[in-house]
Amino acid sequence: MSSETVDRVAVSSRPSTPLQTSWFEFLLDGSLLEKHLQKSNSDPPPVQLIIQFLEQASKPSVNDQNQVQPPADNRRNRTLKLLALEVAAHLKWDLDALEKGLTIPVLNMLLNELLCVSKVPPGVKHVELELSTLPPTTAMAVIIYNRWAIRTIVLSSFPEKQTKPGPHQMNMLSIVQQEKEMTENILTVLKEQATDSISVLEGALQLKKDFYVHTLRTLDLLASDAAANGETESSTAGLRISADELHCQVHYDLGGIFFQQGCTDQPAYKKARDHFRRTKELLAKLDSTVHVHLDEKRLAGYWNACRALTEDCDPSDSQNSPYNQINSLIRAHSYQAVIEAFIKDNVSRSLPNNFRRSVLREFLYRVQQGDSSLEEVCYKVCVCNAVRDALEGEVLGVRFQQLLLRPSKKMVDFILEVCALSLEKDRPSETLRRNMATFMKTLCETLEELPLLFLVSSHKLFTELLKEDERKLVVEQLRKRSATMNLSAKPLPSFYDIPASASVNIGQQEQQLILLLEPRKIRQILIELHGMAERPFWRVNSKWEVPPDYINVILGIKDNLTKDLVYILMAKGLHCISIKDFAHARQLFSACLELVTEFSPKLRQVMLNEMLLLEVRAHEAMAAEGSKERPPPDLVSRVRGYLEMRIHDLPLRQVVGEECVAFMLNWRENDYLTLQVPQSLVMNNPFIKMGQLLASTCKELPGPKECRRTAKELWEAVVQICSVSVQHKRNNDGRVGLIKHRESSMGILYRSKFITFIKKLREPLVMTTLISLFVRLNSIVRDDIVNEVTAEHLSIWPSTLSNIQAVDVEAVAVTVKELVSYALTLNPNNQSWIITQADIYFVTNQYSAALNLYLQAGAVCSDFFTKAVPPDVYSDQVLKRMIKCCSMMSCHTQVAVLCQFLREVDYMTAFKALQEQNSHDAMDSFYEYIWDVTILEYLTHIHHKRGETEKRQIAIKAIGQTELNTSNPEEVLQLAAQKRKKRFLQAMAKLYF
Repeated sequence: MSSETVDRVAVSSRPSTPLQTSWFEFLLDGSLLEKHLQKSNSDPPPVQLIIQFLEQASKPSVNDQNQVQPPADNRRNRTLKLLALEVAAHLKWDLDALEKGLTIPVLNMLLNELLCVSKVPPGVKHVELELSTLPPTTAMAVIIYNRWAIRTIVLSSFPEKQTKPGPHQMNMLSIVQQEKEMTENILTVLKEQATDSISVLEGALQLKKDFYVHTLRTLDLLASDAAANGETESSTAGLRISADELHCQVHYDLGGIFFQQGCTDQPAYKKARDHFRRTKELLAKLDSTVHVHLDEKRLAGYWNACRALTEDCDPSDSQNSPYNQINSLIRAHSYQAVIEAFIKDNVSRSLPNNFRRSVLREFLYRVQQGDSSLEEVCYKVCVCNAVRDALEGEVLGVRFQQLLLRPSKKMVDFILEVCALSLEKDRPSETLRRNMATFMKTLCETLEELPLLFLVSSHKLFTELLKEDERKLVVEQLRKRSATMNLSAKPLPSFYDIPASASVNIGQQEQQLILLLEPRKIRQILIELHGMAERPFWRVNSKWEVPPDYINVILGIKDNLTKDLVYILMAKGLHCISIKDFAHARQLFSACLELVTEFSPKLRQVMLNEMLLLEVRAHEAMAAEGSKERPPPDLVSRVRGYLEMRIHDLPLRQVVGEECVAFMLNWRENDYLTLQVPQSLVMNNPFIKMGQLLASTCKELPGPKECRRTAKELWEAVVQICSVSVQHKRNNDGRVGLIKHRESSMGILYRSKFITFIKKLREPLVMTTLISLFVRLNSIVRDDIVNEVTAEHLSIWPSTLSNIQAVDVEAVAVTVKELVSYALTLNPNNQSWIITQADIYFVTNQYSAALNLYLQAGAVCSDFFTKAVPPDVYSDQVLKRMIKCCSMMSCHTQVAVLCQFLREVDYMTAFKALQEQNSHDAMDSFYEYIWDVTILEYLTHIHHKRGETEKRQIAIKAIGQTELNTSNPEEVLQLAAQKRKKRFLQAMAKLYF
């Protein structure tokens, strides 16, 4: 046989590697996916399949004119999305597994698709949904999405090590940057909605019934005709998850978000503790935890941390864990007791080493902050930890090695005392004896001063633990070393003067660099770090970020130390602004300005711009907290200067101009925006243009003719912002929470940026104008005359729209809701805004919420109904809507009472309501609020006809009151009516508030 034949036979005899199943094969064979997922080592694995399906489903297409189109809403893409959901269902919606394998944008796409197929009502905030009324799988989809939302916020707060791309990865940077931007956008939205997500999950905890989640079968049914028969919405469709299992998981997730919020909101730790306590209770109660995916070690850590942070422990409590006992002693400043506890723990070894080291780090941090009284405690805790390490055969820590470089008699005495107390009194094991003997030898080899060496070698442990030949060897070595020993070493003045190795010092200095906010100390640490190693220290913390507009200018600084310093000072300053620590931000920015002034006029102007933004935000923060103080003239002058500034080749952050314009609008600097701002700026800066249009419209509101001209310009600008390009296919995908990015480039601003700009405004007239505009625009595009939303100043806007097909209807509806909700956070007592919000709820059939707000509107303008509600607030239209709300909720007696409030009593509606026998209100208890004799007479008749004697007597008693006698003067009758109106509205407020 030739060698070629042998090779051929060898190759053919090798087992062939099975080919990976391609994504499109699952489209061709509907049964393939389930078979594939049943394999133990399926290739590709489930999570990779989800990525492939969603990647193919979201690919844009190109039309005949070579224009890029959004992904088509066709059968292929819908099937791919459904396949992705089926894979997730196979994983039983385990968020741990999904989060490990999928990026935030991909998981966001997957869960939004779950919301869509689960028929979550589009355009409605999750917090407004009543979970108990939704189909089981729909409610579960909402819960899963909001669980993921708060988990993602928590995970994003953990520090990440920055990846450094290699040469072969440089072409991937743009893709990585795009994904990073998408992730940041999603996180921004999730953080804005965090309060809503928490409310949704807290509402889920109130539900005591079992839950059902989509399975492969129910998702298959969605694609078939069975879904039309409602099979997937039945109470038992899908995988059953018991209420206790879901509550256990939700309590754990809520505990995580509250723990994360605790660093800025101390009371949140108590909420976290309560949720973790409930998690532990449910976990102990459950027989099976198939659907509970949590890290029990992390739960235990969270629990101990919460108890420590909320001081929910007593050192004398025998049931207390060792962690809590130590934390209690530290809080009580019983440091000697802490040391004693650590020595006892050397025998019992119940405390983990990482916890003991964290206690040492806590003491070290306090000393670095200026508490010098803890220096002795630090070295004693360090010694206790070193003895524990020695007993367990671990390598001795660097800090202990540093201590031994300059020891004292007192320190060596303490080391020997700890060694003696750390061995078990009743026959310690041979392993412990050998480990302690090794430690004693290490002491002898490390110590250089003879008196201290003799202390160790003469100690009883030395003679007991070391064998005779070992002792002789150690003593012989000591004699040889004694001739060359330096006996003049000075005692150590401070624990922190001990020299550290370079690598240890770099780590410690980098930690300090992250924590510090004092510019001088930051500079000093950077100088020391650059003396130890030459590398970019601005990358130490991945959370340090400067705006992309400035990154090239800063990284272009040639001197590495200056580059690091400028980057870190700016990043820390921006972080301080974000958490409203304006005092530290001023210090950091001032130091940075002083530094860059020496070498870069461009960076100097950049810092002046950032300092202006800092002062604007600081003043706006004061105004948001209730301050009425106007900004100083100097600040207004600087804002004008920035808006008029034109310096060639200067990087400008759009947000600075945006907030400067918002600042001018908020402080009614309308004359400057309408008359004094240069026209060239208006043409080049979209925010100035928008500010000018708003200022002009608000300024001329009293004069309708002039106002309509400027209002038309503002109207046209906003319509363009809310328009979509004609080549984009409109797609009702039912996503909740994220605004769809189908934005036209024809407008002066993208809609998302326009909304961000609006949310920086707080001047009431500006907000009223914007609400009025969007209400009118929404009314025109919805084309529903019967269910119109009302607002002030609607008459100034056009009543028709020439190109109505180009306007994104859903975008306008979402913007109206966001705008009104935001306005009410600024002033919850603005009756006009409350009525508008109530109308929005009314036209979307949310009758209970609408009635609540109609009552609020009346309450705020009548001192909680102690005065008459003005007729312009409770107009006939508002009253009719209140009547319909009550009718739709089957509160028919309330309908009859409200019919009297109309200018002309609506007897037909009142009589029809009173004929209803299934009324969900208190019926006859409302008769005392009826003052119209005709209605009371009809009530008497109808109860007589039905044989309802008791109710008939109540109606007769009401009609028999002397103040309702029709012969009374009109003033008496009016007074009786007003009295009953007030009492009825107060009763309704107590019922619905």
